[in-house]
Amino acid sequence: MRPDRPEARTPNPWWVALICGMASYIDAAAIVSSGTALVLYQHSIGITEGQIGVLSATLTLSIAVGALTGGRLGDRYGRRRVFLTTMAMIALGSMLLVLAPGFAMLMAGMMLVGLGSGADLPVSLASISEAAADHNRGRLVGFSQILWFGGIIGANVFGIVAGGMGQLGGQVMFAHVGIVALVVLAARVSIPESTTWADADRERTSGTATIRASNTGLKDVLGKRIFLVPFLALIGFYTFTNIGANTGGQFGTYIGVNVVGISVQQQSLLGIVMLGVGMLGALAFMRIVDTPLRMTVYAVGAILLAGSYLIPVIFGFTLIPWIALSFFNAIGGAFAFEAIMKVWSQESFPTLLRSTIQGSVIGIARVIAAGVALITPALMNTPALAYLLIAIIVAVGLGCGWAGFRRSRFDAFAAESLDPSSLSSVPAASRTTSHPQYSPTTPYVPTER
Repeated sequence: MRPDRPEARTPNPWWVALICGMASYIDAAAIVSSGTALVLYQHSIGITEGQIGVLSATLTLSIAVGALTGGRLGDRYGRRRVFLTTMAMIALGSMLLVLAPGFAMLMAGMMLVGLGSGADLPVSLASISEAAADHNRGRLVGFSQILWFGGIIGANVFGIVAGGMGQLGGQVMFAHVGIVALVVLAARVSIPESTTWADADRERTSGTATIRASNTGLKDVLGKRIFLVPFLALIGFYTFTNIGANTGGQFGTYIGVNVVGISVQQQSLLGIVMLGVGMLGALAFMRIVDTPLRMTVYAVGAILLAGSYLIPVIFGFTLIPWIALSFFNAIGGAFAFEAIMKVWSQESFPTLLRSTIQGSVIGIARVIAAGVALITPALMNTPALAYLLIAIIVAVGLGCGWAGFRRSRFDAFAAESLDPSSLSSVPAASRTTSHPQYSPTTPYVPTER
């Protein structure tokens, strides 16, 4: 037994979901905290507006690069080794951000926090799904969305408390991220290596022919339709829907203040209320995701999510339509956005592809969202056109999700220990929710020839 993967005991799956799901908390807290803390640093340590833009872009791109690389490392070298290293990177990067005397150290800190949090996300989610059982896997993975909302709320609370403290306030906000990372790092020591990953790694190194040991890289995805279809569906779904979410996050206040005509405080209050709505939606998602209602609720959420962007286009950018957009966006997003992406990506790929795929999907989506953000300000001069385009783009992404997962559901957890030749005995058209052997808790399993 290798020392970096203790397997003597099995932890409680909810404990794994909490401690590993804190990756989502830290991801959200780091992004929100940096937006406020860098402004507080602007006049105290002398960074310019241009440098703030560079630092923000560095964080975004570092998260994307971290997701792309960390997912692959988690499949290759194990969940535990990677999620301990990444949390240590976040803690170290946060310390640099707290102690930074100027731009250079801030840049180093941003890179470490971004790379660490990006790399941690796919590996931690894989750890959660592999610790879960068939009847609660979606619920446990969906719990990470609750923690993501918690990260936003935590960062905003520290922003309210420390927002008037100047440089000290910025240090408090970055210290919050670092302290949480240290606590999570200490707690993760108690989590052993994923048994599922350890079995797959053992089969791979010994040459045992199983689905999980024989599919270990993107070439295996591109060469097999059973993996390629969900991979492309996930990329299309998350990339296009994330453009809407990213645009709302970056430019929602600008539209609220300059077009709708409300104050920053009113927009902030609206945002906090809708966070509560989103959390309630996430709790409802956790109750539904492991039942046959999953895709029905997804369809309803998709209509609400895409339609929400059309409300001010049709009724005007005034207060009531703006509130309605925020409300239906929060409800729709709970059932047809990031949470369901996380569940699909865990269920659809074997162990040694699982975090690689999710890291790739997250990385690609965030890079494209960052690129779109460069041209979005020009579109915001005509907000009706901008939100019409967003509605169309989001609808295309939601269509990708429906097309990719409405009928096909290859359950890697049930099938991956089988012989690789069994993949060819599962015609795509037969893996449907109407198949007599299908249910979310006893999924259809490919049969061996």
